[in-house]
Amino acid sequence: MHESQESCFSNHLDEIVAAVSLTAPENTPSTLMQTAVFQPPREKLELCEEKAKSYSSRHEYTKAIQELVRCVALTRICYGDAHWKRAEAHVNLAQGYLQLKGLSLQAKQHAEKAKEILTNAVVPPYDDHAEVFKCSIELFHTLGRASLALQKFKEAAENLTKAETLSKELLQCGRISQEKWMEIQARTKLSFAQVYQGQKKSKEALSHYQEALEYMETSKGDKSLECLPVLKELAGVEQALGLHDASINHLLQAHLIILKRKSSSEEAMLSALCVARAAVTSIASGRPEHHDVAEQYFQESMAHLKAAEGMGKAKFLSIQDEYCHFLQVTGQEECLQIQTLLYGPQDKRTMATQQSMDVLFKVPEMAGKPRQPPKAKPACTGVAQHTAGKS
Repeated sequence: MHESQESCFSNHLDEIVAAVSLTAPENTPSTLMQTAVFQPPREKLELCEEKAKSYSSRHEYTKAIQELVRCVALTRICYGDAHWKRAEAHVNLAQGYLQLKGLSLQAKQHAEKAKEILTNAVVPPYDDHAEVFKCSIELFHTLGRASLALQKFKEAAENLTKAETLSKELLQCGRISQEKWMEIQARTKLSFAQVYQGQKKSKEALSHYQEALEYMETSKGDKSLECLPVLKELAGVEQALGLHDASINHLLQAHLIILKRKSSSEEAMLSALCVARAAVTSIASGRPEHHDVAEQYFQESMAHLKAAEGMGKAKFLSIQDEYCHFLQVTGQEECLQIQTLLYGPQDKRTMATQQSMDVLFKVPEMAGKPRQPPKAKPACTGVAQHTAGKS
């Protein structure tokens, strides 16, 4: 998923060769091969489209990409060089490279090819032009996301603006439903937020994350799994801006979605740990009222970890170590606050406690592993580069 662009470029060419080859695998019966060879191209195209979706849902991403490459070749056979359907096939392949394999350069190349085709496309008079515009929206959004992944932020913003403008025009003309428009808006606002976040413009990113979440909750429901990446990234920006209450609340919302969807024990453990770490960060910034939240979700994360089959003891001990360190530091802080009030900051007893805290922050390990103080633990809210689903 995170292979480098250079190492995967030759694989990209190999996939195309493999995809259009008619050589039968060793275990394919000859009768099935004959059927495949003489099957009409449009039937082959429909079959490849279905197989691409199936492989993707089963996380067989290399096979899914091969089917999408076949779709490009078959679309050209079925519709010709200048048909907009060929551009759509290239957009689908670009989305596949971006989402399934994280190959932004290849994604951008196929999206630009789609743009070239659409510029010179011949649209039959009986075709629904709205479908062509919908293809254009996906094209510009995919170009925007690929440019974002390549850190070409200006180019990304330009393409995302085109996608947003086109979707609004289709809505005003009544060619797409309000619900579909909100889905597009949710994806576009999320991508804009990631552009601003990539430019270290957290305040601008915050408003776009908030809009993305609003559109997502309206179109998909506030308990939808599709809200998870938005909630986590929004929480990360809020934490960076010192909005700790909002950050913790959004991580708690994400955690409840995971629990209600009966996700794996490992996912539940990681989600609870995110909440605990966000609370620790808040405490370290001077918000001691989140102590109980941190303690509760450290304990919950360890309980989920115990329930997860195949999880090693090392991970459990690591979280337990982190929890114990948290209890040590917060206990010392409370003692320091009391002594400062009673004796003043320069009293030898107060200074001795402060010295003990400094030692904890510098060498806070109990299991022999170096560790940063609580404030340095991220709350699992980094921006995701690639997400499942349609781009």
